[in-house]
Parts: sequence; C-alpha cells; structure tokens
Amino acid sequence: MTTIPTTADDITPEWLTAILAPRYPGVAATAVEVVERHELTNAHARIRVTYAEPAGAPAAMFVKVAPLDPSRRDAIIATGMGWREARFYGELAPALELRVPDAHAVATDDERRFVLLLEDLAEAGASVSDGTWGIPPDAAADALAGLAELHARYESPARRAADAPWATVRAPSSAYAAPMLRHGIEHHRDRLTDAFVEIAELYLAQHDAVQAAWHAGPHTLIHGDPHIGNLFLDRGRVGFLDWGIINVNTPMRDVSYFLTMAMQVADRQAHERDLLRHYLDVRAGHGATPLTFDEAWAAHRLHAAYGVPACCQVVTFPDTATPARRVFADAFLARAQAALDDLEALDALRAAVA
Repeated sequence: MTTIPTTADDITPEWLTAILAPRYPGVAATAVEVVERHELTNAHARIRVTYAEPAGAPAAMFVKVAPLDPSRRDAIIATGMGWREARFYGELAPALELRVPDAHAVATDDERRFVLLLEDLAEAGASVSDGTWGIPPDAAADALAGLAELHARYESPARRAADAPWATVRAPSSAYAAPMLRHGIEHHRDRLTDAFVEIAELYLAQHDAVQAAWHAGPHTLIHGDPHIGNLFLDRGRVGFLDWGIINVNTPMRDVSYFLTMAMQVADRQAHERDLLRHYLDVRAGHGATPLTFDEAWAAHRLHAAYGVPACCQVVTFPDTATPARRVFADAFLARAQAALDDLEALDALRAAVA
C-alpha cells in the first residue's frame, strides 16, 4: 500500500478495500461517508462504511492523518509522531497486554506520511475524560500492570533494536516550551504556584541538566504521554491512546506521569504509594531490572516536575480556547500543580541537577 490519503475524504471504497484486505480477506467496500471531523494535533475523522461484503470489517472507524493545513502537515510529518504511532499499532500493539484501540489497518511510506484506521471508541461505548474525572484506583492498578509488562518486555536493548528500531531516546530541546512558559510567568503569574514558577525557571536555565535527570535510570520503551486526555475507560479498563511520543526512557516517566496526570488528586494522594508498589511487584514478576520502592518513589518525585513543561500550552491561557478546552486545561494544570506540592518536586529536581 503506497498511496497515503491526505484527508479522510480521500479514502475511497477501492482504497479502503485494498488496505483492509490483509486482515479481512474478501472484504469489499462500496461507499465511505465522513460523519465527523476534528483538527487537533493531527486531523481526526470518523467514517461509516457500506460493504458489498464486510468479511468481519467494522461499519465505523476512527481515522487519523496529518493536519490539513500544508505547513502544519509538513511540520507534523517531520516530527515522525504519526509515523511512529502507525508503526506501534502495526508492529507492537498486537502482542501487548495493554488495552489500546484495535488497529484495523495502518499505512506509512518512506516520506513518513501515515494513515491510521482505528477502532471507533464511541461505537464501542468507551469514555474519554473531559478533564473533570480521572482514572479510578482499581482501574489505575490494572493500567500500571499493563505498563509494567510493556516496560519489562522492551528493557533489553537487543529486543528494542529487533522489534522497534524506530523508537529512540527523546530528549527534546526547550525551544517549544520555553516561550510559552515565559509568557505564562510574565502574564499569568497569579494563576501559577510558587513551585510551578521556580521549576519553570530551573527548566529554562538548566535545560540540559534537567533532561539528563529525567533520563536517568534503566531504559525501556515507554508510552511517553499517558495523561488523562490520552486514555479511555472501556467497561472499567483503561486504554492508552496517542502513541506518537513513544520513545526510549526510564519507565518511571510513564508511571509518575500516569499517577500525577491521569488520576484525581485526592485518589492519587490516597493510593499512589500502594499503586507504585503494585507496579513494582508486577514488573518484578516479568523479570525486569529490580527497582526498590525508595528508588521508585524518589524518581516519582523527580518526574512530577515534568508536569511543568507538559503544561506549557495550558499556561498561555489563550482567549481562543473553547469552553470545553478551558475546562480540560484548568483540570490539567490543577493536577500538575497539586503534584508539585504534594511530592516536593522542586526539592527533588534541585537535588538532581545540583
């Protein structure tokens, strides 16, 4: 499959039949209707399909392609995010214990263009948070067990090289986050805690040292971005969306970010120590490099500080944000700032870069 649709409208019955055929032999699509579309980081759409012969293929699918605007499309394609996500769904996801959307078909090309045809979670009855609710403790325990299996599976450099050579260490520069954090500090200081501002200033002044601290520890393949907006609940089970930032780093980046940015603050405060022990037990059962609770807790405190650059877009408080986006952003920032205080993340980060 060499042709990559630029938009959901470019998905023809003939193209769809061809890309679905390896998984659904005998499938024959006759019509494709785009029923919903959104432009986020990428272009998202939902399609409904009419078949002469479905052969088990679904009537509804979720489509992800690069943005429609040519300049944004080129920029996103250059990051490789969608390309890596397609590689994840096509090559790694089928073997994992984690709940992820079912990939009906994916395609990439040598120019890193991509298309993903995924399970329609709305049709499946799954829920994605609007920011006001978080992952409950029991579901969080199951999600952490899934992350532990992923982390243990790909701890071996040889296995990563064999199965996912396209996933590498990701230590981004501060160029993207820095101007937004500075804008937030200068124009919205009253909405930011002292810890948030001091961590932001430390991140800006000693970026390389901060990144080195956040990359310390055993390395493995990680999701990289498991906050509440990149998760869903399906009959009480957590699923993981948006694998575009999949990379090689310490597993505690995933664990800490999930605990601080996916759960309600009160639930995290009440359960995070037990949940961390649960993760460590499951990971040990999979034969991963041992981590003591004290080591993991110290790393959790350190990685809580990552909530600051993660909030870089939020702290600009754009006037153009929709009401729904403001609700999500406010809840996102509240989670991050509460974790900074609860876990004394500033002290942990200062100690790590001293």
